Amino acid sequence: MIGIDLVKISRMKDMIDRFGERALNRFLCDEEILHVKNHKTAAGLWAAKEACSKALGTGIGSKCGFHDINIYKTPKGAPKLRLSKHLIDDFNIIDTSVSITHDGEYAIAVVAIESSSPTDKI
Repeated sequence: MIGIDLVKISRMKDMIDRFGERALNRFLCDEEILHVKNHKTAAGLWAAKEACSKALGTGIGSKCGFHDINIYKTPKGAPKLRLSKHLIDDFNIIDTSVSITHDGEYAIAVVAIESSSPTDKI
């Protein structure tokens, strides 16, 4: 399953300027907020979470919330996904990949999710 999302960076800047840390708390956990360097970084994280929810086929909503998806960095700085147990179980997820990029006024993310049959759960 594959999902993609595009975020206009100025939209994220406006949201942060207007609501401050409350805006970040809406879609990021405390650990993720520590990695936010600026509104461009925040836009990339938003795009990654939206792309993940699209790969699941649900979008952000009752079956998959922003806080069900956690983004962290490897020691080399590559983004990785950590999903809630209920997402892993409900969608039989065995692996994920994420890529985040920024170009001009946009942040773009792509997520690939590999799932298995219910008998091959993680």
